[in-house]
Amino acid sequence: MPESLSQALAPHLPLLRRYARALTGGQISGDAYVRACLQAIVDDPSVLARDIHPKVALYRLFHAIWSGTQLGPDAEIAGLSRQESTAQQRLATLTSESRQTLLLTTMEGFSDADAAAVMGIDVSRIHPLLEDALAEIDRQTRTRVLIIEDEPLISMDLSGIVQELGHDVAAVARTRDDAVEAAVREQPGLVLADIQLADGSSGIDAVKDILSGFSVPVIFITAFPQRLLTGERPEPTFLLTKPFDPRTVKAAISQALFFNSTASMAA
Repeated sequence: MPESLSQALAPHLPLLRRYARALTGGQISGDAYVRACLQAIVDDPSVLARDIHPKVALYRLFHAIWSGTQLGPDAEIAGLSRQESTAQQRLATLTSESRQTLLLTTMEGFSDADAAAVMGIDVSRIHPLLEDALAEIDRQTRTRVLIIEDEPLISMDLSGIVQELGHDVAAVARTRDDAVEAAVREQPGLVLADIQLADGSSGIDAVKDILSGFSVPVIFITAFPQRLLTGERPEPTFLLTKPFDPRTVKAAISQALFFNSTASMAA
């Protein structure tokens, strides 16, 4: 890959990896598609469109590769976990354009026009697809959500979003110890977690403690996403950046519950 092209793409790769994980449901599968995308560029740099912004071109190529290698019911990709394989098979049976549209326009910040360019569709389809995505979110299985956040206004915003989607707020925790105690007590079906907490403790450590007791999908929300996108350790599948768009949170909740077949049901 020419050095100038590498420099143009480098700032967008951590974000593409985040998007790939959210779209496919896991780090292993998401990173596999990103590697395939990069290998295609190395093999033939001309596959990357040069008449559009590098980020749009990169995501557009990723989508072409991802759309062309969807797994069928009996297909397998080496290295996928059972949960990731199940998630891929589910995606193969669904119309996924609405989810892609919501992730591209909210999590990744693309304009309607650029999202349409990435997906290879007419821009007039973006708004209806967004409406379909929000309607799908509203149909999600109801669950109980633990919010780990030390800023009262942010925790209030998150609580409102959770309740708007039809879920219940199991508890709001401001410290690591409070979070672990609430998780054991409430057994939530989803966790929304900040990284830096009120007493200087870590939301990452709180989540590790929680996951040592039982399995639950986790969405991290942080002002410093690069701290978790290092590639040096297992990374969160769902990672949102502060300040967040409420639609982004809704999309992440939808994706997290979609890829988790054992989300707790509210009584």
